[in-house]
Amino acid sequence: MRAMVYRGPYRIRVEDKPRPVLEHPNDAIVKVTRAAICGSDLHLYHGMMPDTRVGMTFGHEFIGVVDEVGPSVRTLQAGDRVMVPFNIFCGTCYFCARGLYANCHNVNPNATAVGGIYGYSHTCGGYDGGQAEYVRVPFADVGPELIPEWMDDEDAVLLTDAVATGYFGAQLGDIVEGDVVVVFGAGPVGLSAAASAWLMGAGRVIVIDHLDYRLAKARSFAHAETYNFTEHADIVVLLKKLTDHLGADVAIDAVGAEADGNLLQHITSAKLKLQGGSPIALNWAIDSVRKGGAVSVMGAYGPMFSAVKFGDAMNKGLTLRMNQCPVKRQWPRLFEHVRNGYLKPRDLVTHRIPLEHIAEGYHLFSAKLDGCIKPLIVPSAA
Repeated sequence: MRAMVYRGPYRIRVEDKPRPVLEHPNDAIVKVTRAAICGSDLHLYHGMMPDTRVGMTFGHEFIGVVDEVGPSVRTLQAGDRVMVPFNIFCGTCYFCARGLYANCHNVNPNATAVGGIYGYSHTCGGYDGGQAEYVRVPFADVGPELIPEWMDDEDAVLLTDAVATGYFGAQLGDIVEGDVVVVFGAGPVGLSAAASAWLMGAGRVIVIDHLDYRLAKARSFAHAETYNFTEHADIVVLLKKLTDHLGADVAIDAVGAEADGNLLQHITSAKLKLQGGSPIALNWAIDSVRKGGAVSVMGAYGPMFSAVKFGDAMNKGLTLRMNQCPVKRQWPRLFEHVRNGYLKPRDLVTHRIPLEHIAEGYHLFSAKLDGCIKPLIVPSAA
């Protein structure tokens, strides 16, 4: 099969690779019809994630058609259209029984640190991802879901991570009616979090970024107020002024490990790899939220140390909540919102790229070229 293959930081290729085979009776092989490049894939592409090995195939957002199932699989059969959450989970361990599918204890040798994720380094289990023509899906009775007949393929692929994660980020903020919510980062997750905040009762939603085309999308997709942090001497002071000098009720960090905005922090983390991620957006969230407020962390960070202002959070009495999104737990409500037209995930898609040209897609997305917000990968387009 043809598959995207990692060759080192900023170096990926499309190569011939052995087609995956059933390794366990509960496996399925899925022929990928749509995949996506996620903002967190860029952390791998930039060499930010420990134990990302040469030869790995990335891609944790994908949908497809079941090609083959193992003898123990009961809920799927060849020919089914399925959407696959980015979490790999067993469904039966202590954590899965409590709905914490992102924290499954049976799918990763490093399970005390992180669950299993498709195409996201050996730190996250070493599973090949879906930026390929075929992908092996473990625990096929538990993870994949049949795509409803009424659902568009592009809506489905965005629900496998970006939109579900944004919705979960708003959920973790414990938004109550009338709250002021500030979202740092206007990528697909931040845009989804901002749109979801309205559904949870927010009275005001503010989005912060430094790219005007992404802020324009925040206005059209999420109907949010927007501010470009490069146009203000101190974004935290601005946010205080906008909120009667109290601060927002809820702040959502949807940026993560490669945040811009502070040269020293950015260089020590994103360039020199001395931190697990640049904590700029998270520190802004801590500083700009009111005392007793909530900070929700959706941006992806590596497992190393980061210089977070934890003392400020403690002294302000903040509630910090965070996790990788347990995607399948969000789907019943998200399916309703998509069907009723309250959320239109496919409106986030800006580029559709053949698998053979995926290196160009990564470059576009990484360098923020051509107004790129969400690139989809189309294996069959070759």
